Amino acid sequence: MGCYDCCMKCLGGVPYCSLVATLMCFSGIALFCGCGHQALTETERLIETYFARNLQDYITLAYLIQYFQYVIYGLASFFFLYCIVLLAEGFYTTSAAKQTFGEFRSTLCGRCLSSTFILITYLLAVVWLLVFAFSALPVYFFYNMDATCHTITVLTETPASINQLCIDARQYGLLPWNALPGKACGMTLSTVCKTREFRVTYDLFIAAFAGAGITLLALLTYMVSTTYNFAVLRYLGRKGIGTRC
Repeated sequence: MGCYDCCMKCLGGVPYCSLVATLMCFSGIALFCGCGHQALTETERLIETYFARNLQDYITLAYLIQYFQYVIYGLASFFFLYCIVLLAEGFYTTSAAKQTFGEFRSTLCGRCLSSTFILITYLLAVVWLLVFAFSALPVYFFYNMDATCHTITVLTETPASINQLCIDARQYGLLPWNALPGKACGMTLSTVCKTREFRVTYDLFIAAFAGAGITLLALLTYMVSTTYNFAVLRYLGRKGIGTRC
């Protein structure tokens, strides 16, 4: 067998669907965790500087941000390991690998393992759909803030109308209702929108939202891949070439 034939057989044994899903999952999780972590830090700084004067007004928010940052560390580690395991499972069950490594025997343990991965991936996809929806909330908040600032820029000739345009962090649950000032209005809000912290935080939340979407797409791809792999193992078992562990 020549070098070309060996290379083609090796390439034929690659589970491309699982490989693409793994790359998408790595990039999506990196975006979501990296940008989300920094965006939470910048959000705390914005709230502390412009929306709250007393530490007790945003101490709960600070604890929640710290908690979510620890959750992000755990998510990054878990998805890194889980994607590696799913990729290895894809190598194991791909039909091309059967031709590459000779006789393949579908075991009962292999079929049980594939069905377990299907169940876990489906559950993760449902949970991550909620995470994806949740990650849209800060984007919505900063979008409203940016749109209000744009309106203030347009209405600069009527100061009375400008002072009535506000963003109240208390309405979004970021601060308690007794927090002071709790909101930014008029030119003060416009000044906030022109700061580097606001722009960076807005962009980071958009990137984190995009990362969550990419991760969700990767999980859907994994669902298709693991379901197909299980169907292959089930078919081999019915053809009478399966064995027990």
